[in-house]
Amino acid sequence: MPHRHCARRVALALIALLFFSSHAVAQDFDKVEIQTFDLGPGVAMLQGAGGNIGVSFGDDGVFLIDDQFAPLTEKIIAAVRKLSDKPVRFLVNTHWHGDHSGGNENLGNAGTLIVAHDAVRERMSTEQFMAAFNRRTLPSPPAALPVITFGDDVTFHLNGDRLHVFHVAPAHTDGDSIVHFENANVIHMGDTYFNGMFPFFDLSSAGTVRGLLAAAERVLGMINDDTRVIPGHGPLSNKAELRAYRDMLKNVIGTVSAAIQAGQTAKEIVASKPTAPYDKAFSKGFLAPDDFVGLVAQSLSAEGS
Repeated sequence: MPHRHCARRVALALIALLFFSSHAVAQDFDKVEIQTFDLGPGVAMLQGAGGNIGVSFGDDGVFLIDDQFAPLTEKIIAAVRKLSDKPVRFLVNTHWHGDHSGGNENLGNAGTLIVAHDAVRERMSTEQFMAAFNRRTLPSPPAALPVITFGDDVTFHLNGDRLHVFHVAPAHTDGDSIVHFENANVIHMGDTYFNGMFPFFDLSSAGTVRGLLAAAERVLGMINDDTRVIPGHGPLSNKAELRAYRDMLKNVIGTVSAAIQAGQTAKEIVASKPTAPYDKAFSKGFLAPDDFVGLVAQSLSAEGS
């Protein structure tokens, strides 16, 4: 068992280099291809390596949600150019992690205006430590920092749509934003939603599992059966899949909370396999069920369960 635990920690550390480093080595991305998914007139989703990218494009220019890793910027811009020859005017970061903001410096130097929640600029401008991966992240260069920050929300009126960007209570991090394309009926949830995966949430950045649940509940109350839901990671989604994710979170939180109140240790809670009914549906990501349960227990214990 100790060897198995050590191997899992090593695997998580290696995956962290891919998912959360903004200083990845270029050759790691040589074979990455950017895929484009048409979500209706003037709206698209891009997938490559890192967080899913949302795009609004039209006569008013290009609006991006997240930008993956720095070595992929040229490939991302090439994919955008197939949609529009207009400049990339705005970039919204859904949170500070490098798999969503690694291309900021490149885009900022090219004249793109970067927008994010107040906490994103604060974390990007100071050294961060992610305890889950035992990893420090140095402050980002000035060109990578958001130029405009907001507290609760901000709305963009572009390309015939209202793009409502709103902050949610600490979930994946303390700076999470969700972007609602109101006319196009598309919503980008950032890493408050991992589709088909047990979600990672960054306790070192004040993330909480109850915050993930609250974000899912909020979005479910806003959307309908026709809404296209862009998750932070995983394939394009919909209301039914988001509801299943919400139900999983709610039930696992309830089970783990009850176990904590009954005096069980984290080891005992993990051994009880509270995610067993969901393992088949949500094990497509890098976070193993036991690791997810450990995070949940840690989060709930910190809140007094």
